[in-house]
Amino acid sequence: MNRPKILLLGAPGAGKGTQSSNILEHYDVEHVTTGDALRANKDMETEHGTPREYMEAGELVPDPLVNEIVKAALEDAGGFVLDGYPRNLSQAEYLSEITDLDLVALLDVSKEELVDRLTGRRMDPETGDIYHTEFNMPDDEEIRGRLVQRDDDTEETVRERLRVFDENTQPVIDHYEESGELVRIDGEQTPEEVWSDLDAAIEDVA
Repeated sequence: MNRPKILLLGAPGAGKGTQSSNILEHYDVEHVTTGDALRANKDMETEHGTPREYMEAGELVPDPLVNEIVKAALEDAGGFVLDGYPRNLSQAEYLSEITDLDLVALLDVSKEELVDRLTGRRMDPETGDIYHTEFNMPDDEEIRGRLVQRDDDTEETVRERLRVFDENTQPVIDHYEESGELVRIDGEQTPEEVWSDLDAAIEDVA
């Protein structure tokens, strides 16, 4: 079987991390995320400078530089699942110039479900383990007692993250939908059901 080239789209909390792990395990592809690619190549010299210069200044890395980093990462990968890129329409257009995707899949989850998922997350400050008030609470009362909500999981912050995602990435989703490339996966099913649908979509193109 060919190692597929997959773009996985979805808002924060949609389950991209879980499903990316499934893809890596079953299809032996590389996991390419913008953050990892930038960290791995933070000293890569380009005409726009290095990623390190922007990251250390706390500034957004400009599109042309992100594009070059992602291009280098994809060239090194036989097959891949791309997560976190493209974030806007110009990046999507650039991506189409440097590679041919086998599948563009969107994990489709309603905004209110995303809010519930993200605001329900709790972290154990001693271990860093993540739990959820509704789906996954520890049995140990001592652990339960020390769980905290991270600052970026408060409802106000979550809704702002989702607003930014909609503003930047909805045009990307529309772009792939209009071109007929987008496959919508019902992301509100159980993780196992989501994987079953996603795996079937990959099998159709791999």
